[in-house]
Amino acid sequence: MAKKTEKADGRLTIQYYRSMIGYAKDQKAIVKSLGITKLNQKVSLPDSPATRGIVAKIPHLLRIVE
Repeated sequence: MAKKTEKADGRLTIQYYRSMIGYAKDQKAIVKSLGITKLNQKVSLPDSPATRGIVAKIPHLLRIVE
């Protein structure tokens, strides 16, 4: 059986590590919709396909923290 890499409570911790200056407005809106306001800020969100899809749209700005 494959090992699960998810946390037991089903949360996903995301870190905003690159500035969104110079990127498209829709990418800036995605960052703000996640509740991120500052650089290097960490946000804990529910681990769902919707959340992972949002993170997959801007992998160059976000990092998944384990």
